[in-house]
Amino acid sequence: MQEAKCAYIIIIMAVYWCTEVIPLAVTSLMPVVFFPLLGVRSSKSVCLQYLNDTNMLFMGGLIVAISVEQWNLHKRIALRVLLILGVKPALLMLGFMIVTAFLSMWISNTATTAMMVPIVQAVLDQMDNTEHDVTMMEQGTGQTNTVIELEEKGASDLPSVHVISNGQVPDDPRSSEERKMRKRVCKGMTLCVCYAASIGGTATLTGTGPNIVLKGQMNQLYPNNNDIVNFASWFGFAFPNMILMLVLAWFWLQCSFMGLNFKKSWGCGTERSAKEKAACDVLKAEMKKLGPISYAEFNVLLMFVLLVLLWFTRHPGFVKGWATRLFPRGEKFITDSAPAVFVALLLFILPANKPKFTGCKTSMSDSEQTEEDIKKPFLSAPLLDWNVVQRKMPWSIVLLLGGGFALADASANSGLSAWLGHQMTPLGSIPPWAIATVLSLIIAVFTECTSNVATATLFLPVFSSMATSVKIHPLYVMLPCTLSASFAFMLPVATPPNAIVFSYGHIRVLDMVKTGIVMNIIGVLCVTLAINTWGRSMFELDTFPAWANTTANQ
Repeated sequence: MQEAKCAYIIIIMAVYWCTEVIPLAVTSLMPVVFFPLLGVRSSKSVCLQYLNDTNMLFMGGLIVAISVEQWNLHKRIALRVLLILGVKPALLMLGFMIVTAFLSMWISNTATTAMMVPIVQAVLDQMDNTEHDVTMMEQGTGQTNTVIELEEKGASDLPSVHVISNGQVPDDPRSSEERKMRKRVCKGMTLCVCYAASIGGTATLTGTGPNIVLKGQMNQLYPNNNDIVNFASWFGFAFPNMILMLVLAWFWLQCSFMGLNFKKSWGCGTERSAKEKAACDVLKAEMKKLGPISYAEFNVLLMFVLLVLLWFTRHPGFVKGWATRLFPRGEKFITDSAPAVFVALLLFILPANKPKFTGCKTSMSDSEQTEEDIKKPFLSAPLLDWNVVQRKMPWSIVLLLGGGFALADASANSGLSAWLGHQMTPLGSIPPWAIATVLSLIIAVFTECTSNVATATLFLPVFSSMATSVKIHPLYVMLPCTLSASFAFMLPVATPPNAIVFSYGHIRVLDMVKTGIVMNIIGVLCVTLAINTWGRSMFELDTFPAWANTTANQ
């Protein structure tokens, strides 16, 4: 009876999440009301799920990400990498993708895309303007460079080109071809940003919502799992997969929008030099606007590096981490949320400006010194202000995660998970890799229409029940499906990065659908490869772990 009541609430929430009749976050609050009323779980048990360990990890990571955004550190990193990689067409696209994916690992996919698209736009506009100016100059003076002379067979037609050039250039078939090519390059360059943001978010545990959902569900459904999914183990599995996907996505976008003319793409010829110089000038101008690295930026960078180091060295797996060495019973008491919140606290304490030592400045006259003291406060403002965090924190995602954990907790304790698992026992005759691949494809299609976090929240408890019933490692199914929940490549409404790129007006829905179908296939193939190669040995997926078995028998 309890299983049926729990299933009823889950079905209603699934319909509300898919149709968005009320906001996603509001739907996520339904368990607080209906589980106690129907006698499925007590109010105390349900409410505890909304700010549990995993949600605190997510919030700590987000506060650090907000500080990076606040001080424009992400923009400085982006521009520096693009200037290092160069501005040849192929390298420029690769540069945009690498920068977007790297930033998306640490700050939200939406913020990364919102920052990168204007940079892409500025570079493309400047390249187009420069190309137009060069073309007009060449046609006006009749002095074409040697490459164009070789391409144009009839040198005797030059005077007529000069005559026509006053307002009738569009009739020239070569210029219309150039315009089409420019449009395609523009589509490719903007699409690469939203795709790289979605791919990059999969590489770290806090990079995107579905990854956090998996971490929370594992702790919820398998309390004795020995912290099998932590920051270091997730990174070891997902980062190589992200690199592979990024390279294949770049190659696919190159083929789709720029053709396979590697001489042109890699810039072996000289005809693109003016455009490249223009693109480089834009990046340098943007870098100049930022000025030298400030004291606050340096401090935020230090805090960011400290957090990543603490996450990686807490429980690396192959050696004892700092949690075990420095603290008694540290491996049981300290999780990834502790360093995340610790660094978040430091951001509200450390000063944004260099501390002043006024006693040393005796050479200045008293009147000047007092004037300066009045202007500058003695105590500097901290690196982060709570009002900024309150404004930029995606509270809706925090509630969405909490609602998902409440559902997982209720389905495990009401017996719904065990019942669903029992219904799926016939799947045991199919090889595990086939089950994982088919389910990944289903999730990749489903996530195009619904929120990525909602998709993971709905499906992961069901898949974990299925895994325990057919006696396969739960992560064999849950890991690929979690990654697939981020593969929303086909529709503008599928995920915020797609919507941001689409709003700039260069891309039609059909362009995104055609490119996105192949991207989805690439994603599922890469995940299948990852889970059956290095994932198999990392998580010992060939075994059925004792912690999964004890949970099934409870």
